[in-house]
Amino acid sequence: MNNTIFPSPPAQEAERYLENARKILSEKAGKKDGLYADVKYVKMAAGTAYSAALLILDEYLRQKEGIHFVKPKSIEDYMTRLRKYDKKLLRILASVYDELHLAGYYHGTRSVDTMQKGMNGVKQMLSYI
Repeated sequence: MNNTIFPSPPAQEAERYLENARKILSEKAGKKDGLYADVKYVKMAAGTAYSAALLILDEYLRQKEGIHFVKPKSIEDYMTRLRKYDKKLLRILASVYDELHLAGYYHGTRSVDTMQKGMNGVKQMLSYI
C-alpha cells in the first residue's frame, strides 16, 4: 500500500483535479455566448482547478527545498518562495490566482475566457513537475 500523502504521484493527482474541473464546467455550468449559466458550478470548478495548482506548487517546492520543505501557509508565502527559483512560474501563478481563485472561486465569474485562461495556466504549471 502507498504510504505517501497523495494516492498517486502529485502530477497525476493534479491532472485528475484539472480533469474534474473541466467535467464540472462542461456537464453542469451551462455555457452560452461566452458565459456560464450557473455560478455555483463555476466556483466549484475554479476551486478544484486552483487546488491542482497548489498540489503542483507544493511538489515543485518539495523538489527544490528537499528536507527543508514546509507547506506554505499563504499565497504570499508561495510567491516569495517561487521568486527564488523561477520567475516564469511565479507569473503563471499570479495569473492562475487572479483567474481561478479570485475571479472564479471568490467572485464567481461567469466568463468562459477567464476560466479557460486560468485552467490553461494550471496545465502549463504541470510541466514544472
